[in-house]
Amino acid sequence: MTTSSSSATSAAPATDGPATRPAGLFGRYRRLPEIAGRSFQPVGFLARLPLAMLTVGALTLVTTASGSYALGGMAAGAVGIGAAAGAPGQGYLADRKGQRRVLLVAAAAHSLAIAGLLAVVRFVPGFAGSGAGVVLAAALLMGLTCPQVGPLARVRWMAMTDGHPQVRDTALSYESTADELTFVLGPALVGLLAALVAPWLAFAVAAVLTLTMVSAFALHPTHRTVGPAAGRAHSGPPRPGRLRLAALVPAALPVLGMAAMGAFFGATQNGLSAFGGSFDAAESAGLLYALLGLSSAATALSVAFWPDRFAHTWRWILSAAALLAFTLLLLLPQSPAPMVAALLAAGLPVGPAMVTIYSLGAMLAPAHRLGTVMSMLASGVVLGSALGAALAGGAAQAHGHAGAFLVAAGAAAAMLLLSLLCALVMGRRCS
Repeated sequence: MTTSSSSATSAAPATDGPATRPAGLFGRYRRLPEIAGRSFQPVGFLARLPLAMLTVGALTLVTTASGSYALGGMAAGAVGIGAAAGAPGQGYLADRKGQRRVLLVAAAAHSLAIAGLLAVVRFVPGFAGSGAGVVLAAALLMGLTCPQVGPLARVRWMAMTDGHPQVRDTALSYESTADELTFVLGPALVGLLAALVAPWLAFAVAAVLTLTMVSAFALHPTHRTVGPAAGRAHSGPPRPGRLRLAALVPAALPVLGMAAMGAFFGATQNGLSAFGGSFDAAESAGLLYALLGLSSAATALSVAFWPDRFAHTWRWILSAAALLAFTLLLLLPQSPAPMVAALLAAGLPVGPAMVTIYSLGAMLAPAHRLGTVMSMLASGVVLGSALGAALAGGAAQAHGHAGAFLVAAGAAAAMLLLSLLCALVMGRRCS
């Protein structure tokens, strides 16, 4: 196993023969540190944790300090909207200027934004009333500046595994699993710190992680594998500083697919909240939702072992069809135990679907806009989640948890239609 400094200088595995594939169930995953260096995965995992903490953290902090659930919810929404709006811009700048510079600036700006929200809550008088706009602006800025570690890590993996699709799928499977685990651990960490000390401590931890881990990720030797677009050769380059949107059109289907996945997430969260509320246990929604993430993370890892002849379009179609079928199962349980089983089943196709959609997005993205497209995929999840939560909220109010789960099923159906459209329109380009 090589060190991070030496392995990161290679853009791809040296060979694709048996010597590069250690035996054993997780042999392919042991290959990843040889390619990127031993520190890349732990640093990247910790660097993306603040994003998973801040939405729930804002909800907890603002609600506790103001006594207003409405203001806390709006602050959490502002963080999500800011993150979704800022992600494509960061991806574009990373493509044009290089990841290291953009991530270092984002880490500093984000830490200051976190401090700004804490200062507003602590020192702005009456922020729950006339000063609510200041709180929401601070939360929005915190989301806008959040470093996009997950999408940019995928860009590095695409460069390091260029020409080796099986190793690429292994890397993307790992990244999806890392995302799932952080979004399970992040809210849990916020709740633990708030319960043991105070809600502000989660923000302090997020700021420290941002300054240290995001900076370490920015400076990791793998950043050299994805230099600025100006320094990379590609056919038909756009004019400097001008984004040719037409070049991104083929990647629109995967982006819409991720938005549908986000809508499924948001609707499912609302459905579980309504389901728990029917037992006077609405607070259990987070624990139930974590089950979805656990089974999803497990099956995301399995994609590395799927055969190459299993085309990506068919992976998406079958995963989306399974998601639709399993989501309909959520309508059946009337007690917690069957719901646990239904959630574990519903999570099974989520991981493979996300890995596949990210792979398709990478295939269809222009080489010099890979960071932009990866960030747009991440934004699609956030915006879709907000839309799904909004639609499911009204449905749950009118028809209970079944109404919210029907919205989730509608999102799964939309994803299935998009997968069929991708197969129809793109043909072999997606395979």
